[in-house]
Amino acid sequence: MELKGLTTETASGVNASVPAQKELGKDAFLELLVTQMKNQDPMNPQSNEDFIAQLASFSSLEQMEQMNQNLLGMALLDDSNALLSQLTEGSALIGKNVTWTDPSTGAQQSGAVDSIKIDNGLSFLKINGVEVPLFFVSEVTSGVGTETGASA
Repeated sequence: MELKGLTTETASGVNASVPAQKELGKDAFLELLVTQMKNQDPMNPQSNEDFIAQLASFSSLEQMEQMNQNLLGMALLDDSNALLSQLTEGSALIGKNVTWTDPSTGAQQSGAVDSIKIDNGLSFLKINGVEVPLFFVSEVTSGVGTETGASA
């Protein structure tokens, strides 16, 4: 038995008559179901329970795909919120004096924060023309030199 739209593979290994589809939708499932019903053995028909089970499986798959899309959307929103939070919190340091440890020398350095930027998900403070990762900051003091007691 040959189904409409299905043929054997061509010599190049690509099925010539089946268009490439990204996903099967409800219409494709119903078309398969009708074709299955038309071509079933009349002496040994498929039971109603089997059809209902197929429909339930398809419905579950569709719901899982929708849930996956929702989870991906939530993950993107969470990443966006995390970056915005870093930028907001880091902007509070502009004009403040900070002390950080230079990772290459281990020496403590300090200076006033001129700006902040996010690069590849990490916050960098610009201090006296040098970009310092926020996680190297060990102390924050006010811009006039008095200590605020805050530390990063």
